[in-house]
Amino acid sequence: MSGLSELLRSLRVWDPAVTELPPLDPAEAPGDPLELFTRWITEAARAGEREPHTVSLATADADGLPDARVVMLHGADADGWAFATHADSRKGRQLAARPYAALVFYWPVLGRQVRLRGPVTVAPGDEARADLHARSTGALAAALTGRQSAELDSTDELARASEAAWERAGREPDAPVPSWTLYRLRPDEVEFFQGEARRRHVRLSYRRTADDGWERRLLWP
Repeated sequence: MSGLSELLRSLRVWDPAVTELPPLDPAEAPGDPLELFTRWITEAARAGEREPHTVSLATADADGLPDARVVMLHGADADGWAFATHADSRKGRQLAARPYAALVFYWPVLGRQVRLRGPVTVAPGDEARADLHARSTGALAAALTGRQSAELDSTDELARASEAAWERAGREPDAPVPSWTLYRLRPDEVEFFQGEARRRHVRLSYRRTADDGWERRLLWP
C-alpha cells in the first residue's frame, strides 16, 4: 500500500471530538431554502467553522468541460447567491459563454453540505462597485492587481504589480476596477445534506416551481 493510501485510510470523517451531527427534521424545514441556508451558515459560524462563507463554484467552458474553484460568498437574498470576480478571468469568461453554475458549501464541523445550481446573471455596475469598495484594502489591492488567470512570467512581476496596487488602494480607496463583476446565481435547485452517524444522511431538496415557489423532496443518501 502506498503512503498516500495509508494516509487516506487513517483519516477520519466527522471525528466526534470536533464534529457534532445535529438532526434535520424535514417536516420542520421552512418553505424557502434561503431561510434554512441563513440558519445553517449562522450555526456553522457559531460552531467554530472558520470560513463558512467560502464556497466551491463550478462552471463549464465553451466546450462544456467542467471547472471548479473556491470563492467567497458576498451575499444571499431573493435575487440569488452572490460572488464576484473579474469579467476577464477564466471563470468570468466561462460564465459569459455559459451563464449557469453550481455552488457547494461544506461545513464539516456540523457534517453539513448545501448544494445549489441555476442560471447566473451579472449585477448592475454600481452594485459591483459598492460591493468591492465595502471590502478591505487588501481586497481592493488584489482587484487592482488584475490579470487574473493570465500567464505570469515570474513571481517578481507579481510582486511589483501587487506593491503598486497596494499603494494605490491605500491612496485611492474608491479606485475603479472596471473588470470587477458581481454575479448572482438564482438557484433552480437547493439541496441540504445533514450527515448522520449511522450513515442515514438526510438530503432535503428544494426545486423551484413554475409559479416561483418551492417544492420539497427527500433524496436517498
